[in-house]
Amino acid sequence: PAEKYFHESTFDGHYDGRFADRTLPPESRNMHLRALLRTYLATMHALGAETWLMHGSLLGWWWNRRIMPWDSDIDVQVSEPALAFLAAHHNMSVHAFQDVEWLGGREYLLEINPHWKNGSYADKHNVIDGRWIDMRTGLYIDITSVRWNQSSPVPGTLYCKDRHHYLTRQIFPLRMSVFEGVPAKIPYAYQELLAEEYGDGSLVRTVY
Repeated sequence: PAEKYFHESTFDGHYDGRFADRTLPPESRNMHLRALLRTYLATMHALGAETWLMHGSLLGWWWNRRIMPWDSDIDVQVSEPALAFLAAHHNMSVHAFQDVEWLGGREYLLEINPHWKNGSYADKHNVIDGRWIDMRTGLYIDITSVRWNQSSPVPGTLYCKDRHHYLTRQIFPLRMSVFEGVPAKIPYAYQELLAEEYGDGSLVRTVY
């Protein structure tokens, strides 16, 4: 659709076609995802932008503090003030890293969706507020903002444009932890959130 800002590649929905024309071999994808995650977290920390793990990445954290072997993406969220800061001061910025995962020099693009201020569910083609993109492989991290739900009858309700809803107490205060060997933040009520999204069995079942 013309109103959609971010476009995925035609060969795989987890790649940006501007920077890649093929998928990575399965045996090397996880290594590139780790580099993507570590550089993203390091950059957000350096910029002072609040971000935390969510969804499948949070489930990977729960089990072994690592990306699940079968995962093809990384899930993170940011606060709305953090997104506003990134949009105003760091949109389309390129960040260079050396010797990431022994991959040599690598550049990453931080791109913010110009529709990010539109918090309406009707803007269904722009639920992703930003991306952290590996400019060599085309892999990216979707960045979604958590916003105040002003119309909710329940005080302290938060939402994302992808229709996930939370209570403030479930997210904040964020907890400090480690993911893939680097400092990372997680939601306060992580166990409750994981059970809501994936069911109680996801926290105890060891066979996938």
